[in-house]
Amino acid sequence: VIRHRDVRAAYYGVIDKFRLQVSEQSQRKALGKKEIIATLLPSAKEQQQQKEEEEKRIKEHLAESVFFDQSLCQPENRTASSGPSLLTVFLGVVCVAALMLPTLGEMESLVPLYLHLSVNQKLVAAYVLG
Repeated sequence: VIRHRDVRAAYYGVIDKFRLQVSEQSQRKALGKKEIIATLLPSAKEQQQQKEEEEKRIKEHLAESVFFDQSLCQPENRTASSGPSLLTVFLGVVCVAALMLPTLGEMESLVPLYLHLSVNQKLVAAYVLG
């Protein structure tokens, strides 16, 4: 267990190195060693407080300015997304499948007649996909 005993905001981002050496108890010779790099980061609570203080300062600065509306000062509470939503992916797959289905009037198809789409339906699928 390694503990950082002197935790201060001034030490955030400082890189420390720790060396672990493995050896048998009866011998002095090291069997292996590994250097571990550690960086002191603020806790999630402290990061949230820093964000709130920064947003507060920005709001105060914009409130003093005559040129900005108060509606622009509202912070957006959006979380970072890791990619497209599940609904978007599902809709894309449905549109691609609709475009692959045969068009009305094609008789040489193994697909049942109720799955044949009109040209307008395929245009809508292509528009949504695009």
